[in-house]
Amino acid sequence: MRKDVRILLVGEPGVGKTSLILSLVSEEFPVEVPAKAEEITIPADVTPEKVPTHIVDFSSQEQEDSQLVEEIIKAHVICTVYAVDDEESIQKIKTYWLPLIRQVMPDDNSRPVILVGNKSDILEVSSMETILPIMNEYAEVETCVECSAKTLKNISEVFYYAQKAVLHPTAPLYLPEEKERCRQALTRIFRICDQDNDDIQNDREIYQFQRRCFNVPLQPQALEDVKAVVRKHITDGVARDGITLKGFLFLHTLFVQRGRHETTWTVLRKFGYDDNLELCIEYMRPHLRVPLDCSTELTHQGYHFFASLFQKFDEDKDGCLSLHEMNNLFSTCPIMPWGPDVHNAVCTNAQGWITIGGYMAQWALTTHTDVSKTLEHLAYLGYMYEHDNQLSAIHVTREKKIDLQRKQTSRNVFQCNVIGMKNVGKTSFLQGILGRNLKYVATLNREHLPAYTVNLLSVYGQDKYLVLHEVDASTEDNTSVTNCDVVALLYDVTNPRSFEFIADVYLRLLATSGLPVLIVACKAEHNDRVQDYQLQPAQFCHKHGLPQPHLFTCVDKLTRDVYSRLATMAVYPHLRGSLQGNTALWIKAGVGISIAAGLGFLIFRYVRQR
Repeated sequence: MRKDVRILLVGEPGVGKTSLILSLVSEEFPVEVPAKAEEITIPADVTPEKVPTHIVDFSSQEQEDSQLVEEIIKAHVICTVYAVDDEESIQKIKTYWLPLIRQVMPDDNSRPVILVGNKSDILEVSSMETILPIMNEYAEVETCVECSAKTLKNISEVFYYAQKAVLHPTAPLYLPEEKERCRQALTRIFRICDQDNDDIQNDREIYQFQRRCFNVPLQPQALEDVKAVVRKHITDGVARDGITLKGFLFLHTLFVQRGRHETTWTVLRKFGYDDNLELCIEYMRPHLRVPLDCSTELTHQGYHFFASLFQKFDEDKDGCLSLHEMNNLFSTCPIMPWGPDVHNAVCTNAQGWITIGGYMAQWALTTHTDVSKTLEHLAYLGYMYEHDNQLSAIHVTREKKIDLQRKQTSRNVFQCNVIGMKNVGKTSFLQGILGRNLKYVATLNREHLPAYTVNLLSVYGQDKYLVLHEVDASTEDNTSVTNCDVVALLYDVTNPRSFEFIADVYLRLLATSGLPVLIVACKAEHNDRVQDYQLQPAQFCHKHGLPQPHLFTCVDKLTRDVYSRLATMAVYPHLRGSLQGNTALWIKAGVGISIAAGLGFLIFRYVRQR
């Protein structure tokens, strides 16, 4: 809603524009009327809509045409005044004032217009018969009010309707080309409020909706009266004693037809819509400051919201989202938040449907890599229906250097950059964290291979998300390489030229970075070949104080402990010196990996219980 309202009064000389303003302010007809009233500001606490209102008078005797154009552009609503006893002033509305306003403000940025017939005390006959054709021809005309500055008749109503035209505009709700957008907005609102996903708003959901939108309870008898009205006009507007989507849309059509625009606008604005029925930028993306070296994660409220959504739309309660269920879940969003590669980025079932664990991991990944997308979809999905804004769902972590100093962290999401030359097995390595072997990887569509994969691992009994990110290290810019928590350098034991590539990356970009680094020997099911480099991998690691190369294979049985080792190095970077050569400690750190596959099911059970 606008923070203020600017009302401009225009019209032919002598129709009483200035008298209207002065009569409103002083509550009496002025004896002497100046050529032009100074701009007047009415405080918010004395206006019906509780919004500061600026009233601006225009005088052709004291102002130029260029000033008129400026005032029209600055105004939020324009009151075009005529005298009911002056036929010429009425005709000038059609021949001059309304065409001028259209010329100054094109259709895509039009201003609402209120026609004001002053001096109604002079004539007993109404001018509405003459005005109605004009109103029908100009859609921007909201209404017409006949009044009298002399007797104070309908003076406050003039400015009330002007305020209302700005704060609760008719056009987006009434014009045929806009009504479809309004219907889509109200449909989204209905879906969000239908908390049990049965396509009906039951009494409990209606009471909650009323309380959230209007801050007042709905009396039981009033609710029954509403249902009776819907039943009378819409045969399928009420089902199982609840209001259907058709009934919900009908009610708002009725509000508009009866001039109760403010009711529908209150609902629309509660769910983030602006005057053009677009979701406000402030609503979609509240300001979130993320300092350098900090990251973003979901809070408990954020995880709970997304988990509750999963439960709501998992219709068959199998712990997975089918394509139909996924489409329903994101039906309130303009587009899907994730592309087709999401099924290769997180855990899925045998049919390729995302599991509860994969779904939660994907939101953790999205929040970590693109927090603005998470904020937007929290808004689309209705997080603010129960919270003030999305910021309560996002946690900005403290700087990593503080974690290092204190030798502890509260972070839950850690990123591992995966680097290696072409064909060393990076895709298989990324898919391996999801429990997928080489045979499965061979079936994947290469067009839908993600740059990220993510899964939940156990590190010393704590659940942490490890994000694997395939990075191109051919650039001299080390930002993309070092912007992570741990680095996995991959080489192919069967390719004698593959180790040189990662050795160069380490010496050029990572040696002085302070990041934990693990060299991974891929395709370890084959015999090692001597690498075409001055030092063999084990010698290189010994010289530079790195852990010995970790053997990795994914032909049949996956080498899963490598992911626990990387996760532990990321969570405890301050121990990298003491743990680099201690294999026993690394094995202990990776004990939790064997139960990672079952954690998704445990989360699902927890959500169902909640």
